[in-house]
Amino acid sequence: MHVLIAGFQHETNTFAPSRADWPAFNRGDGFPAYARGAEMQARMAPLNFGIGGFMAAAREAGWQVVPSVWAGATPSAHVTDDAFERIAGELLEDARDALARGQLDAVFLDLHGAAVTERFEDAEGELLARLRALIGPDRPIVTTLDLHANVSPRMLELADAMVAYRTYPHTDMAATGRLAAQALQRRIARGTREPMHARRIPFLLSLNVQSTMTEPAASVYRQLLELDGARGTLLSFAMGFPAADIEHCGPVVWGYGDQAEAAAQALHECAVTARSQWRLDLLAPAEAVARALALAEGARRPVVIADTQDNPGAGGNSNTTGLLHALLAAGAGRLHPHQVALGLMYDPDAARAAHAAGVGARLHLSLGRSEPTWGGAFSDAPVQGEFTVLALSDGRVVGAGPVLGGTPVCLGPSACLAIDGVQVVVVSGKCQMMDRELFRFAGVEPESMRILVVKSSVHFRADFTPIAQDILVARAPGPVAADPADFPWRRLPASVDRRP
Repeated sequence: MHVLIAGFQHETNTFAPSRADWPAFNRGDGFPAYARGAEMQARMAPLNFGIGGFMAAAREAGWQVVPSVWAGATPSAHVTDDAFERIAGELLEDARDALARGQLDAVFLDLHGAAVTERFEDAEGELLARLRALIGPDRPIVTTLDLHANVSPRMLELADAMVAYRTYPHTDMAATGRLAAQALQRRIARGTREPMHARRIPFLLSLNVQSTMTEPAASVYRQLLELDGARGTLLSFAMGFPAADIEHCGPVVWGYGDQAEAAAQALHECAVTARSQWRLDLLAPAEAVARALALAEGARRPVVIADTQDNPGAGGNSNTTGLLHALLAAGAGRLHPHQVALGLMYDPDAARAAHAAGVGARLHLSLGRSEPTWGGAFSDAPVQGEFTVLALSDGRVVGAGPVLGGTPVCLGPSACLAIDGVQVVVVSGKCQMMDRELFRFAGVEPESMRILVVKSSVHFRADFTPIAQDILVARAPGPVAADPADFPWRRLPASVDRRP
């Protein structure tokens, strides 16, 4: 059996300040860069992505994969029409060629599920519709989806099966690719689509409460596994990406199998019954820093503060300065010289200046930017002052933690800069801080720090929890509203509550 494989990954924050253009997919930044054909197959096969797991399962099943395109870009505002049409055009061209050669029996797509383009608010639904029109109704299409997918009825209708990650931080991406292969095997064995049932959750969930390492998400996913085992179903619970002003934003439960309706209903009830547990509790920047300093006294491990509202994994630009200002105001770097670090700060101009000056140089910089936020206000002003260049790098990093393990990241010219005893890892490419190697490549040893500020919402927990004395989540001004109710919604139906 010949299976066409491709990937299209973008998580769109429609309230964010920057769009994903064609160069963004070619850079990749925190994702592998755009690739096609044999190059894509070689690059993606060993990585912890759905497409890597599917390829491994396909080899074991004796299937022949037909590689098309891989396209992934750091979360941001809308994907430009130009970028989407290039990606979709090359994928469809490859599908036509495979059909003409008689080498297309099924399709696997490694999708995110929360992409919005300038023209299409359901980008994955549009891509599936074009593909379905080309290959006809009988060839199976199976997909993986991110746990944060905003799943539309059109997506569920057009794909034979879709399976979502079951962990956040996403440590099971390759394993989900194997689940997609299992779904394809079930579809082939049955000879037709399995019964499917879907239910929407009537409220949005903040990213910060979606971690499967904490309650109530941990219990809901345990229930999912128990239901699959007891009923022979293949269930998914996508908790949604709550920063997309589209009609179908929000959490969805769905499943496949003869008992799909009963299983999906039971899982839906489990998620809704936990409504009061899904609520959010965050700290102001000064409060977070004060608490971190108190916890750091006598601690043998670092206290970690998440700068969640500037998370580049959710559409932030990773360049706001609220937490850096709070660290400096509290004298954190003077209390613990060179044992306080922040990363990653996206500022290509500052990185370029550091490279021009060299290690050991002192230079006056304006670091970071004041970014527009969802309410019309702006984030904190840049930090201006004298910085010392501690280390320089070309920004080439290979992740070693549970999420990025083995995945190459290209951050461009990078530097570790120090101001008033605080170290800041400055980069020229956007990527959230989800792996200790993203500190270490710039000369910061995370384990030896007293306080670590990470621009991330949840992914950092996979690699930082084992070394953390405590974890705090701060609400510094930024483009990514931690509370979905803060966004100025226009398209979201009135029937969907903005918070639990």
